[in-house]
Amino acid sequence: MIKKIIFFLAVVISAQAFSQRSTSSPYSYFGVGEEFGTRTVEQISMGSIGAAYSSNRYLNFANPASLSELRFATYVFGVLNNELTIKDADIKQSTNSTNLSYFSFAFPVSKKMAVIFGMQPTSSVGYSLINTLSDLDGDPIEITQFSGTGDVNRIYGGFGLKLFKGFSVGLEADFLFGNIQNNVLNAREEVTLATKNIEDSNIRGGSVKLGAQYKTTITKDLNLHVGVSFKLGNSLNSTGTENLYSLSIGASGFEQPRDTIFSGPLSATLERPLETVLGIGLGKTNKWYAGVNYKTQDALVATGYFDNSAQSFQYGESNRVSAGGFFIPKINSITSYWQRVTYRGGLKFEKLGLLVNGTPGSNTFTSIDDFGISFGLGLPLGNRLSNLNLGFEYGKKGTTDNGLLEEKYVNFRLSLSLNDIWFKKRKID
Repeated sequence: MIKKIIFFLAVVISAQAFSQRSTSSPYSYFGVGEEFGTRTVEQISMGSIGAAYSSNRYLNFANPASLSELRFATYVFGVLNNELTIKDADIKQSTNSTNLSYFSFAFPVSKKMAVIFGMQPTSSVGYSLINTLSDLDGDPIEITQFSGTGDVNRIYGGFGLKLFKGFSVGLEADFLFGNIQNNVLNAREEVTLATKNIEDSNIRGGSVKLGAQYKTTITKDLNLHVGVSFKLGNSLNSTGTENLYSLSIGASGFEQPRDTIFSGPLSATLERPLETVLGIGLGKTNKWYAGVNYKTQDALVATGYFDNSAQSFQYGESNRVSAGGFFIPKINSITSYWQRVTYRGGLKFEKLGLLVNGTPGSNTFTSIDDFGISFGLGLPLGNRLSNLNLGFEYGKKGTTDNGLLEEKYVNFRLSLSLNDIWFKKRKID
């Protein structure tokens, strides 16, 4: 009964939290915002691996084929606290935010198959940038503020099926939806009214992911894991409105709209090519695992207003290399709690597929890269099937070269994984 109550509360909280999610990254200015990978706290704590790994009680968002190993009904949700420090060549600024990362539940329907359903944010927009033009004396003569808010979420379902011993396949399908608003406010010296341009758009789309895993025993205690997942090419479509109007700005910053200069429809499309993730690992069941992943995707193709800043950014090929694993000293220890704890660690290096020109008038585009190291703990709860998972991640994204911004982030993640046995046959003595 308690688990059912927790499950219900998690659904309500997750629906509210997704609608409030935001980011402070200036790189969320581009496209549909800063994108979040479909990974659990456990996976991120191991450097974001998961294409080859499967578990009978942990969910794995990287590869739907891993569901075939699930033996317990599992409810999971994750929370992220992000501390972000942004700097350019001269100035540094810090922000902090806490948000719900995902909510999912899965359960086996047979010894060879399990299904999953859930909700998760895929990207978020939350930037505020100011560009100032000054005269020869250093006094500002024109100020332009760029700001944006909004997010894109997904609801999804999938299954994993074991076709024969050691080999599993899986499928996941999702529907993406959200709203994004981008604003540009411009004020000039000796001009009575400022102008503001608002782009308000609704995002819709969908995607399908296919996966396969193979597991075999090399020696008595050593297992080899191999996995691959393919996220098929898909489109994100955006429709909305654009409004340009004049306004007056009071001393307290209050905006008073005046005359409409332009109003019209908006449309755009973001084509996403096939995304491939390969993984391989070695491990001993309920003892340790170590693996590596490689993800690759060709450049996104943008049309409409998604492509209206071609002089300031370009899309390129993205890829990620990650490595990590876990260690459990003694999973069935009755004398030491800490011997039953799962210890995780990993690292990643990723090219995000975004190239930005930070110097007006030049033709120099710099790749935005992301490097991070991570650690985590899996703390057994109650009946030892359920776990409280803690994750810590430190990393750097971007650079201060070529007039760009560098982000240093410290992420603290927490997830709760509640496990239970469904459809248990009762025995009568």
